[in-house]
Amino acid sequence: MKPGDVLSRKLAWMRPSGPLVAVLRFDGVIGARARRGVSLRRFAAAIERAFGLRHLAAVALVINSPGGAPAQTQLLYRRIRQLADERAVPVFAFAEDVVASGGYWLALAADEIYAEETTLVGSIGVVSAGFGFAQLLGRFGIERRLHTAGADKSLLDPFLPEEPRDVARLAGLQRDLHDSFKAMVRARRGTKLKGEDATLMSGEVFAGRQALALGLIDGIGDVRGILRERFGATLRLRPVEPARRRFGLSFLWRRRPDIGDLAADLAARLEERLIWARFGL
Repeated sequence: MKPGDVLSRKLAWMRPSGPLVAVLRFDGVIGARARRGVSLRRFAAAIERAFGLRHLAAVALVINSPGGAPAQTQLLYRRIRQLADERAVPVFAFAEDVVASGGYWLALAADEIYAEETTLVGSIGVVSAGFGFAQLLGRFGIERRLHTAGADKSLLDPFLPEEPRDVARLAGLQRDLHDSFKAMVRARRGTKLKGEDATLMSGEVFAGRQALALGLIDGIGDVRGILRERFGATLRLRPVEPARRRFGLSFLWRRRPDIGDLAADLAARLEERLIWARFGL
């Protein structure tokens, strides 16, 4: 064999064998305080790496999320769209168990959205949830003291009785957020939408086939099947994951958590569980 033939074989082995698609998986409640959830801080570097791969044909977002914090959702959406537009890379979203509320907002960052027939899609609305402990404190003779500078500084303190004025203020905030969500859906889905706002934007969730009929998604299928149809059998899927947190020996001299820390962690875990439970998961 001639030296030139050997070099040609080596170069052929080094060349990409097929279209490359980066796969970003967003699994969990969206929010900076979620235990294992989805936030820009956790995913920013992974998103940058995904769009920075050489010979990139597309980026796939695999999403399994019941929603969460609107601000974190918008930050993630904006970062993905910025990079997609800057580098002219198409983006595909694939829904698993559920893409609802903020999960669907995140999916709107894609140019096309796919789901399974059994996926729950939608919940285009805004919900606020919490706990009220006023009666519990009274039962134990505990008095809640809250002092503010500014009449509207406090909103629905969980340790005080619910005030109608606070409820009205919260409803106004929810309307503003809902209007932003609806505008995003219309901007990204456009003429694909087939239903009336009273149906689409009511906060209802739809199974995959119904979501397809309403124009909320573009088709039924999973990431491998759809992308092989699009890019061919030589498709290469490359998962890009956020860096894992490193645990050293610092835990040996960390201060012991106080009762407030434990209560806050318990409340956060319970809230995450309740968010998933809204969709029977």
